[in-house]
Amino acid sequence: MDFSYSAEQQAIRAAIEKICARFPDDYWLAKDREGSFPQDFHRAFAEQGWLGIAIPQAYGGSGLGVTEAAVMMQTVAESGAGLSGASALHMNIFGLNPVVMFGSDEQKNRMLPPLIAGNDKACFAVTEPDAGLDTLNLKTKAVRHGDRYLLSGQKIWISTAQVASKILILARTTPLENVKRKTEGLSLFYTTLDRNHVNVREIAKMGRSAVDSNELFIEALPVPAADRIGEEGRGFEYILHGMNTERILIAAEAVGLGRAALRKAASYARERIVFGRPIGQNQAIQHPLAASWMELEAANLMAFKAASLYDSGALCAAEANAAKYLGAEAAFSACEAAVMTHGGMGYAKEFHVERYLREVMIARLAPVSPQLILCFIAEKVFGLPKSY
Repeated sequence: MDFSYSAEQQAIRAAIEKICARFPDDYWLAKDREGSFPQDFHRAFAEQGWLGIAIPQAYGGSGLGVTEAAVMMQTVAESGAGLSGASALHMNIFGLNPVVMFGSDEQKNRMLPPLIAGNDKACFAVTEPDAGLDTLNLKTKAVRHGDRYLLSGQKIWISTAQVASKILILARTTPLENVKRKTEGLSLFYTTLDRNHVNVREIAKMGRSAVDSNELFIEALPVPAADRIGEEGRGFEYILHGMNTERILIAAEAVGLGRAALRKAASYARERIVFGRPIGQNQAIQHPLAASWMELEAANLMAFKAASLYDSGALCAAEANAAKYLGAEAAFSACEAAVMTHGGMGYAKEFHVERYLREVMIARLAPVSPQLILCFIAEKVFGLPKSY
């Protein structure tokens, strides 16, 4: 059992750190204030081929595992880019996993290379205003007419839809009352985000202003049948293959953000002099930071355990969900401790930690709540009755 990075993983971390060094704290502070997508940051990763880290080499990717992708995304967040930087890349890393797993050769050749090159940006549309986490009751529908579908409905909390050219979207192709099981009758499409048929409205939100979140109003969006991934009616099954990956990556990103916060806090605690001594000499400052470091390191072990299980083909749903829960909670504590360490200056944007605290809430809330993870663990690990 080896908990250290391999030489290849160390090289990945070093390469990502080198790119991120070109985008310092002031860059992300400006992006947060402007609310503008970090196009040059995204382009830098595309130019060096990192957007395809987990996509097979046959389609222009690196063909590496979720473990390597987690190393990459954690390094991005830890650099100070936080979840703004991670979210600018996130969809590319896990989102098209259903295409990789279930798409035809024609679809893979058509869909994957433009995403890796950065020519396409994609958004992932599952959540709906009236369904939330109850995915099986989504209302968006796709009705087939010859060689195309007409897709209509609403989606909410869709990241990067302001800049996306493509959309990976789940819709009901068979009415709920006509299926034997609720998991049936949902189909997955990867298609052009045609703004003549999709009204994209940005949601003003608490943090991560550099990466937009949106509500989508879709009216008779024409979707070629060739853009349906896999078989009709099996879309829910397909997106499940990306969910564990997403939870692992969010866990790694959250740990990275927490580490960035602790780095800022420790630096401030060494330099800030009050009553003739650095505040970092006081145990009331030391202990919360030390506790947060331990929590982050423990969460990190679970994240990479889940990644290792995934890459080996083993079942990892419990570990992936646990990693997401532990990473988010540990990161929240770290970001809160960093703000408190700074005292009043922790509330000032120029010290960056208030931005981290705002951003870390995303890891706690999305894509699944901490409460639902606890319910999932109780059911799947202990065999307790389903409570939702």
